[in-house]
Amino acid sequence: MPRRVLMVATPALVAVVALLFSMITTPATAAVALTVAQAISSQSGTGTVIGYVVGEPTATSTVRFSGFTGDTAIALADSASETGTGKMLYVQVTSSYRASFGLLSNPSLIGKRISVTGTLTAYFSHAGLKSPTAMSSSSSSSPTVTPTATASTDGYYAAASGKSGSSLKTALHGIISSNVTTISYDAVWNALKVTDQDPANSSNVILLYSGTSRSKTLNGGSSGNWNREHVWAQSHGDFGTGNGPGTDLHHLRPEDVTINSTRGNKDFDNGGSAVSGASGNYTDADSWEPRNAVKGDVARMIFYMAVRYEGGDGFADLEVNNTVSNGSNPYLGKLSTLLAWNTQDPPDAAEKNRNQIIYASYQHNRNPFIDHPEWVSSIFG
Repeated sequence: MPRRVLMVATPALVAVVALLFSMITTPATAAVALTVAQAISSQSGTGTVIGYVVGEPTATSTVRFSGFTGDTAIALADSASETGTGKMLYVQVTSSYRASFGLLSNPSLIGKRISVTGTLTAYFSHAGLKSPTAMSSSSSSSPTVTPTATASTDGYYAAASGKSGSSLKTALHGIISSNVTTISYDAVWNALKVTDQDPANSSNVILLYSGTSRSKTLNGGSSGNWNREHVWAQSHGDFGTGNGPGTDLHHLRPEDVTINSTRGNKDFDNGGSAVSGASGNYTDADSWEPRNAVKGDVARMIFYMAVRYEGGDGFADLEVNNTVSNGSNPYLGKLSTLLAWNTQDPPDAAEKNRNQIIYASYQHNRNPFIDHPEWVSSIFG
């Protein structure tokens, strides 16, 4: 006859049983979406990946960026302007999704952010995702970012700790000039569609001076289009549009073609006549006053350029001075006005978000005066 074993319900046993029961009955939480970089390094199992559509893979190291030939594959990246195949995830587009996500049928998907769930495994002998079970447009086409000027930036600015004046400027120049990724002037188009996206309408960008929300597709050189405004006018130093100051996203912003032309290469100062089509902006023969909401943004872009470009990298040494008659010299003013604008209009969430996107997805450097606007007076005051 088998013997019965009596189990005593001790507190410890009760706790174990309760834990096991909760593990059985508690629903699993949803998986966290992966970045493209995470998906590339985690080629096993299934996962959901969020990234930008950048092209059509045709071979292990070949991606077509235009003139698409099929609807069966797309390449995703963490940056909308990525051109390096090593930073791309090749995604198989099965028949269920080709009508909506194939690039031959939908070339406008380029630069759009999408979410894909499927098997993380090699495709075209390259890091990939196959057999998708879900594909959709992401709820936002700009990256999710963390606020700037938090403890997370302390390490980035470690070399500047405790410094002020010229020593601080030298330290910041070294920080924001190291390990920088430059992009082409053509790539700036797609980058601005991300950095300056209208938070209320992901199909639009916000124009800098006018504040207008305009369709991303209306980029170009015609009336009614928006183009690439160099806030530090490129003629002030004659740096053109080659990789470097001419393509630096920290001072490039979308603006209406006509308004951009009206601003021209004028320095910044208060006063003048109202600008038609850009309420709150004023101009005269040699200066431009932007609307109040972006006065500080403009000032901090100018101060960034004066610290980033010091003449040691083949470009002119850009400096801020207190005049508005700088012509083609590598100077831009008016310093006293820009100092006042930095104080008047401190960094807001949109400016901080833009700084983080440029750092995380494009150039991998920051505008220190957005993170620490108090440094402006220490260096330039």
